[in-house]
Amino acid sequence: MLTARKLLQTKHHDVGLSLRGILRGFGLKVGPATERSFAGRIRELVADHPTLTTVAEALLAARAALGEQLRQMDKRLRDQAREDQRARLLMTTPGVGVIVALTFVSAIDDPGRFRSSKAVGAHFGLTPRKYQSGETDVTGRISKIGDATVRTVLYEAANIILTRPVKGSALKSWAARLAARAGMRKAKVALARKLAVVLHRMLADGTPFAASKAAAA
Repeated sequence: MLTARKLLQTKHHDVGLSLRGILRGFGLKVGPATERSFAGRIRELVADHPTLTTVAEALLAARAALGEQLRQMDKRLRDQAREDQRARLLMTTPGVGVIVALTFVSAIDDPGRFRSSKAVGAHFGLTPRKYQSGETDVTGRISKIGDATVRTVLYEAANIILTRPVKGSALKSWAARLAARAGMRKAKVALARKLAVVLHRMLADGTPFAASKAAAA
C-alpha cells in the first residue's frame, strides 16, 4: 500500500509538472498555485487556445483521477495506522505521522533482528562512510545503503522537527545546536539517524516517545 501510494503521488506530481512544461513552451507561465487553485489557473491560461484547452483538459482529468485515488489511499493508510499498535506508538514522536510510522514499522518488522538500536541507522544508510589506511582517517558522506524509502521519510520527519513548531523541544534543541555548528543539512541527517535509533528502541521496549531520553547523546 505504501508503494502504491508513492506511485500515485509521483504520477500526480509528474502530470502537474508536464502541464506546466507544455504551457511554458507557449509562453504561458502558471506560477505559484495551490492544489485547489491549480486547475482553475490552467484553464484561465488556455482559455483562448482551443488545442491547448484539449490537451489541458485531458491532463487535468488524469491528474484529478490520480489525486482522488491518492486521497483514498491516504485514508486507508490512516485507518490502518489507527489499528496498528506499533504505528500508534511511533506517532507519539514529534514529526512522525502515518506514512513515517507505517514505513518504519514495515521495514523493521521484528525489532529483535537488530542486535542494538544503534545498528538501525547504519542499516538504512544514515551513517557516514569511513576510509582508514595507515594514518589516513576520512569520514565521508552517508552510505545510502538499505531501504531508500525509509531513509527519505526519516529525513522528512527530521526536516519537520527542525523547521516547524513541534512538541518535544529537547530533541529539536539538540538538532538546532548541531545545525549551528555543522549546518542545517548535516543536522537533518544526524537527526534522521537519531530518529531511526529512537523509533527502534520504542518498538523494542513498547514505550512511547520521551523527549529527554531521545535528546540524550
